[in-house]
Amino acid sequence: MLKGFRDFVLRGNVMDLAIAVIIGAAFTAIITALTANIINPLLGAIISKPNFDYLVANVHGGEIKYGTFLTAIINFLLIAAVVYFFLVLPTQYLLKKFNPPAPPPPPTKACPQCLGDIPAAATRCKFCTQPV
Repeated sequence: MLKGFRDFVLRGNVMDLAIAVIIGAAFTAIITALTANIINPLLGAIISKPNFDYLVANVHGGEIKYGTFLTAIINFLLIAAVVYFFLVLPTQYLLKKFNPPAPPPPPTKACPQCLGDIPAAATRCKFCTQPV
C-alpha cells in the first residue's frame, strides 16, 4: 500500500503539478502587487476612478452591487494582460530562440533491399517492388 502511494507521489507529473501550484501561489502575490500598486493607480489617474464598487442598483429594497462585479472583471482582465505580456510572450520568445524548430523529415527513404531512394510514405519500392 505504501509502495503504491510512493510511486504515485514520485511520478513526474504529480511533482510538476505540485511545483506549478507552489510557484503559481508565489507569483500571485507579485501579479496582485503589480496590478494593485502600479496599474490601478495609473488607471485611476487616467479615468479618475479605477474602482467601481460605488455602483449599486436598488431594486425593490434590495441592493445589486454590479460595480463590484465590474471591478472584478477589470481586475481579471488586467491580471490576464500582465501575465500574457510579461510572462507568456517573453517565454515564447526565449523558447523559440533557444529551441529552434526541428528540421522537417526527409521526403525520401532508402529501400532496404536495393538502397534506392523512394518516397517516405511509400509501402513498396518502385525499383525492386520490395515491401517497405
